[in-house]
Amino acid sequence: MARMYARKKGKSGSVRPLRTEAPKWVNYTPEEVRDLIVSFASEGKSTAEIGTILRDQYGIPLTKLVCGKSITTILREEGIAPATPEDLRNLMVKAIRLRKHINTNKKDLHNKRVLQLTESKIRRLASYYKRTNVLPEDWKYTPATAELMLTR
Repeated sequence: MARMYARKKGKSGSVRPLRTEAPKWVNYTPEEVRDLIVSFASEGKSTAEIGTILRDQYGIPLTKLVCGKSITTILREEGIAPATPEDLRNLMVKAIRLRKHINTNKKDLHNKRVLQLTESKIRRLASYYKRTNVLPEDWKYTPATAELMLTR
């Protein structure tokens, strides 16, 4: 299938090896991994940062193999999950950054197009999250509310 915003077909991504249990070299119990995740989240780390730290510093390749749950699920159970999903939040941060750039550089047509594409990705992702009941049905993206939401 072709890419949405490019005239190329693209390459397929890599696939993680099929594994049903934690590797033998992982020396952590599910309770220890859960405590690590909660402590990193209380420090203000995002789920992607937590996963990277667990992989690089603790040798835990995938929390789902050790705990049976993803990082986001664990954070939801503890009640410290973020209100908006991380991928949607990152796209909104990018859109805000692009808006500030365009306000100072009015003739930058390339970045105007990038802003259009980014905001369409935000709307598409938001409709997915509304469908899956992650976001409320009345949630709507506007640049002003996104900036207010992210500065809190």
